Amino acid sequence: MSDPLLSLPPDPEASAALAAQGLRLELVDPGDAPAVRSWLEADARGFTDPAPTDESVAEQYEDRRLRRTLAVVDDDAPEPVVGTIGVFPAELTAPGPAPVGAWAITSVSVAATHRRRGIARQLLEAELRTAVRAGLPLAILTVSEATIYSRYGFGPAVRVAALTIRTKRIRWTGPAPAGRVRYVGRDALLADVPGIFDAARRRTPGELDLGGLLLTGLLGRPSEGDRTRERRFVRYDDEAGAPQGYCSYRIEPNLDDFADGTLHVIHLVAATDDAYAALWRFLLEHDLVGRIEARLRSVDEPLRWMVSDQRAIRQTEQDHLWVRVLDVPGALGARGYAATGRLALDVDDPDGYAAGRWLLEVGEDRTGRARQIAAVPDGVPSLALDAPALGSLLLGGVPVDTLTRAGVVREGRPGDAARADVLLRSPRTPVLGEWF
Repeated sequence: MSDPLLSLPPDPEASAALAAQGLRLELVDPGDAPAVRSWLEADARGFTDPAPTDESVAEQYEDRRLRRTLAVVDDDAPEPVVGTIGVFPAELTAPGPAPVGAWAITSVSVAATHRRRGIARQLLEAELRTAVRAGLPLAILTVSEATIYSRYGFGPAVRVAALTIRTKRIRWTGPAPAGRVRYVGRDALLADVPGIFDAARRRTPGELDLGGLLLTGLLGRPSEGDRTRERRFVRYDDEAGAPQGYCSYRIEPNLDDFADGTLHVIHLVAATDDAYAALWRFLLEHDLVGRIEARLRSVDEPLRWMVSDQRAIRQTEQDHLWVRVLDVPGALGARGYAATGRLALDVDDPDGYAAGRWLLEVGEDRTGRARQIAAVPDGVPSLALDAPALGSLLLGGVPVDTLTRAGVVREGRPGDAARADVLLRSPRTPVLGEWF
């Protein structure tokens, strides 16, 4: 493990609680092939995925060195790994020039034979404590079930959209970039993906730096066989010939009308506005396609304003990235702000990480500093909220007014929510186009 954070020992408090049930919490050695395979099999079982093949396991061995992998073990069980969690330190793009360090939590699963024993709680609380020991101000995760994580202080901070586009009803009205869209093979595109992805995620709040299979797997994995072979890949090169965007897609033919297939956008990344426009125009004007399906898109896609009929684009939304603030000064001080000003936050957090009354002060450089205070200064707008609501507001994608009207946030005085919105809102709507 090259990053020392990945080899931090298992949390002693969780280890003791699990030991009282005859269970062990252990850090999986990425060089221990049998242990890695057992963990991967338990993880797949927990998420109802097919059992991993020899080929898919082999793909993931090296990738485990990029993750902190923990297992709950029942030595009396025929398949002893009964709980899984994975973690990696990540850079989360926030409003402003610099990313925020975060503890990215993934692969939280418990065997069906061992539910209702507090295993998931011990795993999650253990990694929150580990994140604090590591000095990271946030924990983040993408969730398969949205009813679990608020009890641990996480709040939904990024929503994503699924788009259905009827291409026969629209014509392109957006810009015509001077660069070119080209077909490329998967192996050739892999060389360009890290640079394009990094440039795109740095300008988009909510996105993460990704490495290993989390990045290359977005183009499909060799172990997936036909699922990868049916994909097509295009790259946008700007007028100077520099790669600035790419898209992975597949087409599902309509056997009753071969000219009316469905194009599934698997992953589209654009580092520039020109790349965004060129790639979407290519997809919308694709032959033998009458419908486009695209998931994990922004809830505020510019595409809607680039076509002749906005009603040809149908959109459904759901929560995606959840944020848990562990260090209020660290989290609020890491992001940038849209205006100068001051804001008091009275945070209720039963776990203690974010609890207290805090004063955020944003100077002319649009950076913030937060400190604990005893009383709200005269004339300063104030909000009372809990830890999940603070996580929801951190990236600036959730309006304070929305949470106030919902009763989740309480104003100190009428108008304080509007004043807070001016300070906290992100100029660009946050989005996260991947799972982790």
